[in-house]
Amino acid sequence: MDEMDRKILAVVQQDSSLSVADMAEKVGLSHTPFWRRLKRLEKDGVIKERVSILDQHKLGLDITVFAHIRLKQHDEETLEAFEREVADYPEVVECYSMSGETDYVVRALVASIEEYERLLKRKLLHLPGVVAINSHFALKCIKLTTKLPIA
Repeated sequence: MDEMDRKILAVVQQDSSLSVADMAEKVGLSHTPFWRRLKRLEKDGVIKERVSILDQHKLGLDITVFAHIRLKQHDEETLEAFEREVADYPEVVECYSMSGETDYVVRALVASIEEYERLLKRKLLHLPGVVAINSHFALKCIKLTTKLPIA
């Protein structure tokens, strides 16, 4: 990956809705060389997908919850089953396998505390191997970005 690829990635991260011609102009390339590089970055998996970022609050998803989940066993079958099931929950927007006392951290978006309680009781507590969940509610989002630091 060279400096031009990094410029392309910076432009795509900033606004992928721009036309190829506009993006090419921003990085100083003509349309065809820019398009070829963009397609190569997509083919190589550097650009995983291009999406629109929605405002969770305008969609009524005002509550952000971080659930720290501990499992009672750590065998491969339990871990894989947990990961498969949690990936299917639309309310869960992120899930990380962790080191330390917590096995997983889940970030969930819900409309209300009551909705989170339903998610907890009906889904999260029934995930394979779950022994404890410690939930934390975000008071305010200071920074949220999908832009990666491209050096």
